[in-house]
Amino acid sequence: MTKLRLQKIIANAGICSRRKAELLLAQNRVMINGETAKVGDKADPEVDKIFIDKCPLISKLEVIIYLLNKPVGVVSTCSDTHGRATVLDLLPLHLRKGLHPVGRLDFKSRGAILITNYGKLTMHLTHPRYSHEKTYNVWVKGIPSETTLEKWRHGVILDSKITLRASIEILKSKNNQSLLKIVLKEGRNRQIRRIAEQLGHPVIDLQRTAIGRLKLNNLKEGNWRRIKLSEFNLIEDSSI
Repeated sequence: MTKLRLQKIIANAGICSRRKAELLLAQNRVMINGETAKVGDKADPEVDKIFIDKCPLISKLEVIIYLLNKPVGVVSTCSDTHGRATVLDLLPLHLRKGLHPVGRLDFKSRGAILITNYGKLTMHLTHPRYSHEKTYNVWVKGIPSETTLEKWRHGVILDSKITLRASIEILKSKNNQSLLKIVLKEGRNRQIRRIAEQLGHPVIDLQRTAIGRLKLNNLKEGNWRRIKLSEFNLIEDSSI
């Protein structure tokens, strides 16, 4: 179950703004499952029975998902205190309302990131227990030995905890640099960069090419496309 703040649910349903929804809550005009709701309460609009002035709330929330090809130098947040461009800035202004990025892709990295208003999707793609695969093409310095690759595949200690097994292969090497294909089932902070540095092969360029089986394909950097929830056959759980 994905729960949202009631004022957000009411606003998403097109009843009024969030601020006015808070006023409705303060006036005891909102009920959840027969109980009077208050500011700060959360509910799942797909499960809970929500009433305003004894009238049932009919949610009009439309699931929106964009696949975006993030360039280097863009942050994966809704806003930035340092004034840097965010992934939401790459969308037209009229499309940004209520959206947020799913997970993170660091400032110096590029590639696939999802933008959505759907909390369940965010939970499934970011919660460790679901272990969804993410695929990366990574240029590193040097040519890693098979011993080094095996060590990386089987797990490396980061922050006092061993990483999950990973799929890693060398796609090509030139000028003492190597292009690796890396498939991870976890996403710790700057994980690939930190491991590569630790193993003596610092990252030169990092691109996420796929989230599950959802691939960038020919989507150009800085561009996006809207995708359907049905495209997420990468998520086997039927509750999504």
